[in-house]
Amino acid sequence: MDAFDVLVIGAGPAGSMAARYAAMAGGRTLLLEKRAEIGVPVRCGGGVAKRWLEEVGIPPSPAFVLHEVQGARVFAPDGSCLVVDAAQTGDGAGFTIDRIAFDRYLAAEAARAGAEIRIRTSAVGLLMDGGRVVGARCEHMGRTYDVRADLVIGADGFESQVGRWAGLATPLRPRDVDACLEYTMVGVEGDPRYDDIHVGSCAPGGYAWVFWKGRDAANVGIGVNLSRVEDRGDAKAYLDRFLRDHPSLGRGQVLQETAGAVSVSPPLERTIADGLLLAGDAARLNDPLTGGGILNACLSGRFAGQVAGEALAAEDCRASFLERYERRWRTRLEERLYRHYVVKEKLLGMDDATIGRIVRALAETRLPRLGTTEILGRLRERAPDLATGLGFA
Repeated sequence: MDAFDVLVIGAGPAGSMAARYAAMAGGRTLLLEKRAEIGVPVRCGGGVAKRWLEEVGIPPSPAFVLHEVQGARVFAPDGSCLVVDAAQTGDGAGFTIDRIAFDRYLAAEAARAGAEIRIRTSAVGLLMDGGRVVGARCEHMGRTYDVRADLVIGADGFESQVGRWAGLATPLRPRDVDACLEYTMVGVEGDPRYDDIHVGSCAPGGYAWVFWKGRDAANVGIGVNLSRVEDRGDAKAYLDRFLRDHPSLGRGQVLQETAGAVSVSPPLERTIADGLLLAGDAARLNDPLTGGGILNACLSGRFAGQVAGEALAAEDCRASFLERYERRWRTRLEERLYRHYVVKEKLLGMDDATIGRIVRALAETRLPRLGTTEILGRLRERAPDLATGLGFA
């Protein structure tokens, strides 16, 4: 049996950040990754904002930054377009990152901070003592062994089992899941100054995206809400149709195909238990409107690692002490997550004509800032019937 102060399950952004900060605090930390390669498979378009990286203390690096954009364009089904630049979002320039390289960069930083990393090692269950989590049963190359730890951090992503094993409520309804498919393409045409988002019936309950990686290379993908399709495999039919409808993209060649799912749900009601923290998508901290999870994973991972260090110093890993973790991520993220969940729910029942009216109303005059409050204010001004019909009056 192995023994550590902190055991982190999952070496995505949340797990690597948690392991890094736990190790920096002096904890003997073990980071597990069930796959043979960290960062594989990719389940993300790779779009991040400069401010996100600044907030989590990650300097942009050629090691993982592929391309920089000035902003984004949002297209309605009727072709109406809303151009959003960096100044309006307050997030700074946008980057397309290489997710494999990014995840490995974060894992390397965790290792440099002192964390031990074991790949091809799965957690297959939790060790419990009187209702408290005290480690995990692990499996590597057919060998099963136990790792005891004062604190376990579950960062095992969308398919998280750690929270369920600990008795936390982690169910997902079909309407709270997006099935995603992305092609990495070369030979595409467009304006690489802007990432493009297409909303409406082209991607029921979600959106299609074009995230540029260079002059003629881009990640082109789609997310469709499970409540609006018959099968997750329908995502491919929608993506292929999207490419046919946009010949400048469809003429490109596919170099890689990546499929997966992301949660677009509210966060879990409880992300802690005695001896346990959940971070990233294991805690359902993805943005419900966009499905994006990189920033929230990094932030929650950092908070988890910091609180782990504090718990070790206080020799107290009870849930009552770990409440400070929930307070931190909720203070930073909760309001935005729930606000975006409400908007996501409204969009699920919205037809193409209504989406077009909203995009045109927002595009008619430039908003100095493009936040939820500003958008709703503009709708009340330009299309009060829409605001009322959507329940935002």
